[in-house]
Amino acid sequence: MDPHVSLDGPGDLASRIYRQLREAILDGRLRPGERLPPSRELARRLGVSRNTACTAYERLTAEGFLLPRVGAGTFVAEPTTPAGAVRRGAPQGRGVRPRPFWDDLPDTAESSEPPRYDFRVGRPDGDLFPLATWRRLLAAELRASTVRTSGYGEPAGHPALREAVARHVGLSRSVRADAGDVVVTQGAQQALDLVGRILIEPGDRVAVEEPGYPPARLLFASLGARVSGVPVDDEGLDVDALPSGTRLVHVTPSHQFPLGTPMSPARRAALLDWAARHDAVIVEDDYDSEFRFGQRPLDPLQSLDRDGRVVYVGTFSKTLLPMLRLGFLVAPASLRPALRAARRLTDWQGDHAAQAALARFIDSGELSRHVRKATRVYADRRERVLTALRGDLSDWFEPVPSAAGLHLCARLRPDVPVDLGRMSAEARASGVAVESLEAYCAEDRSRSGLVLGYGSIRAERVTEGLRLLTHHLATQVRETHRELDKALNYDFPA
Repeated sequence: MDPHVSLDGPGDLASRIYRQLREAILDGRLRPGERLPPSRELARRLGVSRNTACTAYERLTAEGFLLPRVGAGTFVAEPTTPAGAVRRGAPQGRGVRPRPFWDDLPDTAESSEPPRYDFRVGRPDGDLFPLATWRRLLAAELRASTVRTSGYGEPAGHPALREAVARHVGLSRSVRADAGDVVVTQGAQQALDLVGRILIEPGDRVAVEEPGYPPARLLFASLGARVSGVPVDDEGLDVDALPSGTRLVHVTPSHQFPLGTPMSPARRAALLDWAARHDAVIVEDDYDSEFRFGQRPLDPLQSLDRDGRVVYVGTFSKTLLPMLRLGFLVAPASLRPALRAARRLTDWQGDHAAQAALARFIDSGELSRHVRKATRVYADRRERVLTALRGDLSDWFEPVPSAAGLHLCARLRPDVPVDLGRMSAEARASGVAVESLEAYCAEDRSRSGLVLGYGSIRAERVTEGLRLLTHHLATQVRETHRELDKALNYDFPA
């Protein structure tokens, strides 16, 4: 790679070239062993004499930064000072500031080393993904793309994938759609972003579930919406609690996130009626209901909708791999032109080679085979979690009924003296990663419990991990009881 050299700055031309190449070597942009362009070529590109370029190279060579090899060229030498001696990066100082909303967001960067007992939520098992099959399909699409006309594709996504998605969700979830109704996205989060972009004006009211999915709440807030949490009970979203003037409602009716309960038929009908009467849009987020472990799934809101009020959102991140970043939305006809335009403005089209490969993956039956295989594996892990919740953990937790997805929720029983935040931190120190229900509550922090994912933890580690969790709970309960006993037996002075 040819280094960029500017001739601006103090000193003669040779000094300017020397100084910039030296800084590039010190901060690591030019690495040991990399070949620099010949002095004649560098001089031609910079519009200087060859003697000027040679002078800069000779000075760098004398100081040990460059190593000339007869007949081969000039190379960067092994460093004599540590990398980073010259800072690499954007200018510092006060600079410009983002809107206050972005200052308040936490840093969600994860450690590269996963915990030994990983009960975190929303993580499928990458080892179950048929990588060899995917590699073959993707390679075939990449080879085919070399003989096609280069250029941008359709913003709505690869036509074959849109057709495959429409057929797949029609068969597996009774979603009423054809290829023209589908917009392919970079995961469900981009689908929510597109819907928000075309529907939400700053100050509009958006309703989300409480507890609910934090990234959805934050995304709508980032667009300037006034976001209100609406309570969820055993039947799903409490429709009667929806605030007046709500423009958009985000719900997870198939497998409520994070509780896991499905929305009852009565609530589904009530929500659709409410949306029609209040001129509101419903975003139905069906994020992981592909994996079912009993009970017949209820018809999605989208298939019950007769007024064009529902946008159905799905993702392959939970079904296959998060790194694929492939999702979709099914929209009513009135929204499709705006959604395609919004997709064009944000990232135009996505990766058409990966989209075409996924279309073949679906059409060949590989997706269905993968879902059946993964469901059997997840069912075993899920049953082990339930066994612990009904056994060693039953004195503290009550599992929330759920028949789908990659996680279970367990409510903390009343009057159990446990600080779940503190317990989770102590468990993490011993390699057990769990998430508290409170982390999914933005307005009502009175709900206490655990959300236990079983997608990325091997079956043989489930029991051992939950045994460690039980130990931490029991230890904290004993300590709390001792502290209470001390307080009750305290001999107060007369």
